Amino acid sequence: MPESAYDLIVVGGGPGGYVAAVRAAQLGLRVALVERGELGGVCLNWGCIPSKALLRNAEVVRLVRDAGRFGITIDRYQADYAAAQARSRAVAERLVKGVAFLMKKNKVEVIKGEATLAARDRVAVKPAGRELTAPHIIVATGARARSIPGLTIDGRQVLSSREALELRELPASIAIVGASAVGMEFATVFRSYGVAVTVIELLPHLLPKEDEEISIAFEKEMKKTGVSFHTGARVEGAEIAANQVRLRLATPGGPQTVEAARVLVAVGVQPNLEGLGLEALGAQLEGGAIKVDEFGRTTVPGLYAIGDVTMKLALAHVASAQGVLVAELIARKEPRALDLNRVPRCTYSAPQVASLGLTEAQARATGRALRVGRFPFRANGKALGLNETEGFVKMIVDTQYGEILGAHLIGPEVTELTGELSLAKAMELTPLELAYAVHAHPTLTEALGEVALDAMGVAINA
Repeated sequence: MPESAYDLIVVGGGPGGYVAAVRAAQLGLRVALVERGELGGVCLNWGCIPSKALLRNAEVVRLVRDAGRFGITIDRYQADYAAAQARSRAVAERLVKGVAFLMKKNKVEVIKGEATLAARDRVAVKPAGRELTAPHIIVATGARARSIPGLTIDGRQVLSSREALELRELPASIAIVGASAVGMEFATVFRSYGVAVTVIELLPHLLPKEDEEISIAFEKEMKKTGVSFHTGARVEGAEIAANQVRLRLATPGGPQTVEAARVLVAVGVQPNLEGLGLEALGAQLEGGAIKVDEFGRTTVPGLYAIGDVTMKLALAHVASAQGVLVAELIARKEPRALDLNRVPRCTYSAPQVASLGLTEAQARATGRALRVGRFPFRANGKALGLNETEGFVKMIVDTQYGEILGAHLIGPEVTELTGELSLAKAMELTPLELAYAVHAHPTLTEALGEVALDAMGVAINA
């Protein structure tokens, strides 16, 4: 087997792996990247990017449907979902080509195939028939959709998010099992195109990891759009016929059934660990994921892991940040450990939801004295102009030191407001600094300055 020597081998070309490879190459390391599928991983090919393209199409459909609110009369229109799906694929393919260009630009050698960790410094690649050596190896193999007992994903009537993104013709009805970001984004797309949507969530609220006040507000908006949902509900079994799936649920109100033409299972992901050879190397696992420290180091010297395969926080931007951190650590740049408490979490549904840091319940559990600021979008000029006034911004602050413990948002384009909040957390700013920052008028970002003022008890416009 031909052997090639590198400074770093990255296994997996998703948003963690390819970013790590680029950053390491920028720092002068000779890098090889092994990828069995397409560069960009699930995010660029079958996740974040194509789904956001579909969400944009869904937004246009809603604008056309509700054009009368803006004084525009449209007698007839046709929403071609196949065209929307084709556009989403074109967007994804363009970005994948961009990643390939970055590999060439930074002289990262991309090797197609399945990687096995043959030793601490050795990776075997099949079917390429190559053996690569390097003192440092990063595992960035990502994760795949998880199913639940009694509801096997068959790719036809019971779908994962990947098969849902491949649909060119929408069913008349769909049941979505799981009400976190993926499930609720698909609920927004499908409902915008007229599909009857029922969401089933095991925990007490939709978007169950968000601040409870946000989740309750979100549920009210979902009801307005016609999305049905069952919370605190467990899928006990399924009967699959030719054109219908019948789900049996255990709910707080007793047994219920939900029937739909298709079912989307969106209950989270599980790491891709099979065939890597981690056990033989002595790498420790934790909760079915690779155990790493705050710098991405595994229990094996020279072996690192980043992204969903660690299940620290299964988000593309977390994987990318970890990739930069590990690359800089290998190049001896002394990076700062990633604080997951300042990482934004975003749901691109309608309305959008975004958050960062502790929920109010989590903050109160610390025993600290708190102030909670709120600012409604109905008092924001830009939101009024957009005719999207539902929602609010919420900020949780430690009274003693003025530390921003958490921020939670629901409303128009709130995912775009998270950058300022992340910077505020990174720089340890208080609401005073946010309030003193001049926010252009009229913009949605004014809501951040206003909620900071309210957290200090001196709100001006609310």
